[in-house]
Amino acid sequence: MKILLDVIPHSEQRYPTPGDYFKEDGMWKIVASELPNPDHSFLIQLHELIELYLTQKRGIEEPDIMAFDLQYEKERNVGDHSEEEEPGDDPRAPYYREHQYASAVEYLMAVALDVDRNDYDNAVLELLNPT
Repeated sequence: MKILLDVIPHSEQRYPTPGDYFKEDGMWKIVASELPNPDHSFLIQLHELIELYLTQKRGIEEPDIMAFDLQYEKERNVGDHSEEEEPGDDPRAPYYREHQYASAVEYLMAVALDVDRNDYDNAVLELLNPT
């Protein structure tokens, strides 16, 4: 599996998300939104890498993941979900278990990097909901 990791301006994401993965030109591409603290962007990339690997291993197709995420964002826009809620935390998500494992490793690595979880979560929320 060939994978390219990248950090991009948030405005270049395919939809309102801090991290994404998709196949492009025969290889997987993982993109994280650029955040002021590079450790935060790295943690997003790590989460996406783990989630991608697990979903591929378990036969969960990326178009199904994207379809769910886009539907979730539509639901969010009509008030069904708060800004703090993530699509992968919804038990209906086709990648729910994979997202949970990726989150666990992400937060474990945050501890190893001395990243404060509240600062990290707030930075991501600010990215998604600029004031």
